[in-house]
Amino acid sequence: MKDIEAPTRRPTGPVAADFTIDQRWDDYTPDEHARWDALLARMAKLLPGRACQAYLDAIDKIALSQGGVPHMGRLSDRLEKLTGWRVVPVSGLVPDEVFFDHLANRRFPSGAFIRGAEEFDYIEEPDIFHDIFGHVPLLADPTYAAFMQAYGAGGARAIREGKLHMLARLYWYTIEFGLIVQGDDLRLFGAGIMSSPTETRFALEDPSPNRIGFDLERVMHTDYRIDDFQESYFVIDSFEALLDQAYRDFGAIYARAETMPTYAPGDILPTDRVYHQGTGAYFNKD
Repeated sequence: MKDIEAPTRRPTGPVAADFTIDQRWDDYTPDEHARWDALLARMAKLLPGRACQAYLDAIDKIALSQGGVPHMGRLSDRLEKLTGWRVVPVSGLVPDEVFFDHLANRRFPSGAFIRGAEEFDYIEEPDIFHDIFGHVPLLADPTYAAFMQAYGAGGARAIREGKLHMLARLYWYTIEFGLIVQGDDLRLFGAGIMSSPTETRFALEDPSPNRIGFDLERVMHTDYRIDDFQESYFVIDSFEALLDQAYRDFGAIYARAETMPTYAPGDILPTDRVYHQGTGAYFNKD
């Protein structure tokens, strides 16, 4: 290992070539452990009836409960027995090729710092609560875990062909902000929603955003917002259906990209399966 001066919100010590670090779990303060418990308790009240059942079941499977900031090594030992995935601490955002390599090898990179009290409701960069509470539980679901690995395996090709922005849109509208059909209802599964108390309500219940049936190429040609709630959320039928899409030949999709338009975040197309056409009231408030 070698020391790399990487942007960080918490002292990291040596950083390995794959950008992993020692979590330094013993260095978390009582206040940081209490902050994790408070964040978790708040979301635990909001997610029943909103989060998909697979996510709620996974919380129990990996024993992600109150008791302070999780120890990533012990959490990984439980997760690995279920699907072969491990959680690896990193100092912050990592280069794209490193990120994809971790996913392709069933390693999920997680930030080690936890947001400050002043960022309790909103934080711009992913912290340990977003990464572990939002992303990690569904890695205990075998089908979703396979999708994440397949997504990572596709990263090298996207970089090589100059289509990383298209693959990023798929990540954004599924892994971060995806909805799923459950029975006759829509439920949440995206990590960006799961770790946000306000977006948890907004994504399902607010009349402003569109809720549109998932179509791979449609999603890969749709811009997204990084500074606010989403104008559109895409709805998958199941994790099995999402995994099937990940096994498609993306080369053909990339080849067609030059002749296809890029859609704005709030667009609705004549070909869309629309679960809810948004009013746009939230986004037009100014």
